[in-house]
Amino acid sequence: MLAAPSPDWNVFKQIFAEHWDGFKRLYPRYDRRYYDGLVHQMLACGNPEQMGYIEYRCLYCGEGTHRVSMSCKSSLCLRCAKVYVDNWVSQVSRMLHEGVIYRHIVLTMPAMLRKTFYQHAGVLLSPLMRCGVQCLDDVYSRVSSRALKGGYIVVVQTHGRNGQYNPHLHFLATSGGWDHQAQQWIHLDYVPYSMLRKKLQWYLLTMIRQTVKTKAIERLVDACYQRYREGFVTNIQKGDVPTRYQSLATYLAKYVVSPPISLRRIARYDGQRVIHHYRSHKSERVERETVAAYTLYRPHGTACVSERLPTHPVLWRASDQDVCQAEGADSGGLGEG
Repeated sequence: MLAAPSPDWNVFKQIFAEHWDGFKRLYPRYDRRYYDGLVHQMLACGNPEQMGYIEYRCLYCGEGTHRVSMSCKSSLCLRCAKVYVDNWVSQVSRMLHEGVIYRHIVLTMPAMLRKTFYQHAGVLLSPLMRCGVQCLDDVYSRVSSRALKGGYIVVVQTHGRNGQYNPHLHFLATSGGWDHQAQQWIHLDYVPYSMLRKKLQWYLLTMIRQTVKTKAIERLVDACYQRYREGFVTNIQKGDVPTRYQSLATYLAKYVVSPPISLRRIARYDGQRVIHHYRSHKSERVERETVAAYTLYRPHGTACVSERLPTHPVLWRASDQDVCQAEGADSGGLGEG
């Protein structure tokens, strides 16, 4: 049982302290040491008795002391998320190259597929990244009429702005690719939306059908083709993408490794339900929503990262590298959206 929150804890910690045990009973899949560790670490942040501390003593009298508690440095903690984000940005920035043009691309899936990904997250999230890479390579190749391999940093984000479970892919993608046969870099000025939408639909549904081989999945895939005849929704950022490559990582970080929710977005918490606001993609307005406290539980913001990165501005590795957190591969958005 978690200790009662001290008076100086913010409301976000209070929600976890009061409801984490009940949440695990309701959703037993999260009753694991990995998730308990994340939550306990966040709740203990700033507590010198649990996290340890550094003590400063006056050099003159030897009596006056000042204690500074250790922090948890977790992305879940609103107090420490800035350090986590800065470390992530620094790591990603070292992978990007000056002179290479990158674009932020978002690949999504319809709501009718989210429950399947929630139930089979352990076997679908990594293939989701790979099929996204295959999709972009295919589109690049068809647009250029050459066999191109692009350079990508791919992140799976498993929640939407309203906190509900909504897995989708964020790409930092090069505007073009490497033609291995001609040994040259081919720049692309545009990517046709209609082609990208249809390619995403085909690669994603083919991956699901091959990974989860059941009659129910066959029916679900057929229904997706019937309902979404124009393909799945994609988004390519245009003029507002930062031009300096050093700022691209910061640009992506605001989407995928930012804190779960700002305290300024929480309007009220009554012990059971939370009223919060967010900017909706659909209406492009600030929306207010009342949800159960459990909806805000997101022990980790991103599920996993895949990279196919340049070793030189014009020389690219053809192999993919999947970097997945074995314990947290299905974490991120714990709501039943």
